[in-house]
Amino acid sequence: MDYPRPEWFPEQDTLSPRHFARITALAKQKFGIDLKPGKEELVAARLRKKARELHLGSIAAYCEHVLEDRTGESLLGLIDALTTNHTAFLRERAHFEFFVRHVLADTTPEYGIQVWSAACSSGEEPYTLCMAALEALGTAGFSRLSVLATDISTKALEAARRGIYAAERVAELPAEWVRKYFLKGQGAKAGWFKIRPEVAAMVEFRRLNLVGPWPPLGSFDAIFCRNVMIYFDRAAQARLVNRLAACLKPGGYLLVGHAESLTGIEHPLTYVQPAVYRRGGSR
Repeated sequence: MDYPRPEWFPEQDTLSPRHFARITALAKQKFGIDLKPGKEELVAARLRKKARELHLGSIAAYCEHVLEDRTGESLLGLIDALTTNHTAFLRERAHFEFFVRHVLADTTPEYGIQVWSAACSSGEEPYTLCMAALEALGTAGFSRLSVLATDISTKALEAARRGIYAAERVAELPAEWVRKYFLKGQGAKAGWFKIRPEVAAMVEFRRLNLVGPWPPLGSFDAIFCRNVMIYFDRAAQARLVNRLAACLKPGGYLLVGHAESLTGIEHPLTYVQPAVYRRGGSR
């Protein structure tokens, strides 16, 4: 369908209740995202931006564009618009300290360590895991640790693969980590830092919808799935937790966000400490 390409876009353009209902139903069905009533203004602002980017005449035109597209490409754009890819290096620092003390330290040197960053956003989480492992294991970390990093957002994955961050993004890292694990931009790239290729090589990035079908992923010593289940309803959370548990090795750990809880969800994991759960058995 062709739409006009306006030179301006009305700021007062609103999201109708009908389109809100259809878009939120689609987001829940395809991605598990639960956009409850009260999110209309947030959704409208993000869809208005997408409509501008695509030179469509209104939010309504963008909604129809998404709903009529059979290629699936517009759905990917929609999920990029609706999800907030907020993250940071060393976010929830205690989790990385736990990773070093209980995942790395409890694994004998002859074994590799497999970790899944299940909502990796723009890459800060998987790269932090790599840096923490290299600090703990030295150069042996390059061969011992492998990280699978997945996200539903193609835009976030593109940024993660580039591994380029503004100076303020790396400011929370120890200065020594920045020196050892990043390349510092010069000239026109001053103020930017790029993850070193040998660190980036420890991570495999893949697109994955956590509520959709999964290809074979393997089994993991630890899964970080943090601050993503807050977008799901309780039924979707329960399904996801049990699927993640099945991907853990015996004795493996699931780490969720501190704002998330598995209370009320039936699952096979044992509570270890806030936001940390363990599968039975020994590693």
